[in-house]
Amino acid sequence: MFNSLSDRLTATFKNLRGKGKLSEADVDATVREIRRALLDADVAVPVVREFTASVKERALGAEVNEALNPAQQIVKIVNSQLQEILGGETRRIRMAKTGPTVIMLAGLQGAGKTTLAGKLGYWLKSQGHRPLLVASDLQRPNAVTQLQVVGERAGVPVWAPHPGTTSEFDDPTGDPVQVARDGVAQARAKLFDVVIVDTAGRLGVDQALMAQARDIRDAVDPQEVLFVIDAMIGQDAVQTAQAFNEGVDFTGVVLSKLDGDARGGAALSVASVTGKPIMFASTGEGVKDFEQFHPDRMASRILDMGDVLTLIEQAEQNWDRAEAQKMAQKFADQEDFTFDDFLVQMQQLKKMGSMKKLLGMMPGMAGMREQIEAFDESSIGRIEAIVRSMTPHERAAPKILNGSRRARIARGSGATVSEVNQLMERFAQAQKMMKKMAQGKGIPGMPGMGGGGMPGMGAGGAAGMPGMGGMPGMPGASGNKAKGKNAKGKKKGGSRSGNPAKRAQENAAASSKQKAPSGSAFGQPQEQKQKQDLKNLPQGFEKFLK
Repeated sequence: MFNSLSDRLTATFKNLRGKGKLSEADVDATVREIRRALLDADVAVPVVREFTASVKERALGAEVNEALNPAQQIVKIVNSQLQEILGGETRRIRMAKTGPTVIMLAGLQGAGKTTLAGKLGYWLKSQGHRPLLVASDLQRPNAVTQLQVVGERAGVPVWAPHPGTTSEFDDPTGDPVQVARDGVAQARAKLFDVVIVDTAGRLGVDQALMAQARDIRDAVDPQEVLFVIDAMIGQDAVQTAQAFNEGVDFTGVVLSKLDGDARGGAALSVASVTGKPIMFASTGEGVKDFEQFHPDRMASRILDMGDVLTLIEQAEQNWDRAEAQKMAQKFADQEDFTFDDFLVQMQQLKKMGSMKKLLGMMPGMAGMREQIEAFDESSIGRIEAIVRSMTPHERAAPKILNGSRRARIARGSGATVSEVNQLMERFAQAQKMMKKMAQGKGIPGMPGMGGGGMPGMGAGGAAGMPGMGGMPGMPGASGNKAKGKNAKGKKKGGSRSGNPAKRAQENAAASSKQKAPSGSAFGQPQEQKQKQDLKNLPQGFEKFLK
């Protein structure tokens, strides 16, 4: 959502690189570009004024003038100010000391409250809680049914004693306040520790909505009142948030549809205007596309500094510890990275969610945004099919994959020989990377990420993240290059003799040696090739050739 803002700010900071000292004119020009970027991103004007004034005041101060790298100091200041308008610190749910913790959801119709109730329930369940969803939206047609479907998908029970309105022609019946009160009593009786109350919304702010929301709040006395706001609604987000803050006095904000392509700057203004923190963000349509909102991490994403902490947390939640320990042992023993290991890593990465989102959390990915957006998620399945078409012997000893074997694998997986060859090239790079990590050299291009830095990212650049660096699915993938000739068109390994007759004789002799009988794939006699294959086999794998 914040791609436009991120691109503008990144381009602005590039102009400061290489300057040992910043003049007042440089600071003014930078602040002017930051102001334009924020306004183009639809950030509220009062927030933009306060933001740029603070940046300019600090940029002209001693912390920049005395810094060894003024450009980096400006980035640090902007990062600090972004964190401030986003709420400052991470705000977590206040849990009740006794009885169930009650969380009430409020917002306009269409903001995504009902879907978000299921996501929040799923997230709380993954944190070790026992949540209960309460269907108190009896006005919107089929809102109760929708909550029941979402609850079933999230694996969270739903309290729905009243079916609510089934069509727009029905008059709303039932008492939402009583349903909410009974839901809390039901949770207390059945020992649920969290209650999520889904309330009714409207197409616009009106007194009836506010009165009903206040009555529900007074009836259930919630620990948290979360205002759900659509991150794509523009400048109206600020006015709506102010109205709900005055009418319901919410305690936190939840941003929904944060994966949209709108500018979304108005949503960033809500925390600064209302003084209430952003607590959660919905980043997709699935029940797992929901995360705690961290102002410092979101500021880092906007400034194209990545969000490695969230990436590590997702890896820890989804990565199999036994497989991680097994891989760590292979590091310690400096064993070869095999296709079986590659397949396991792919399976673990798929558990972490969309590959596009994972790549977007890596630092410095703004320059590759077009490639990431064009990434074909289905290419992961095609690569997996290629690997599964190999025999156990071939996965453990990929050096034996000659032309006929690769052709068979291509036919079995529905891929082309070119795709198999590309996979083999990238896999060879992954093996080299793993050896470097085993020696403690870290992942190339990622300082500080040693061999045990993050589970699942061992072969991230080449094998763990299929599609990058010429893998199928990413535009710009490198195809098969012409081999066997150098830049001048001469064959590699040819004679270098200055005598033309002698050179022709030596080249003819070398050419006759390279000719192979039928059945050979790479220009070697079949018996010689088999002997070479046996040398490449791991210990104990000779039985596969019998």
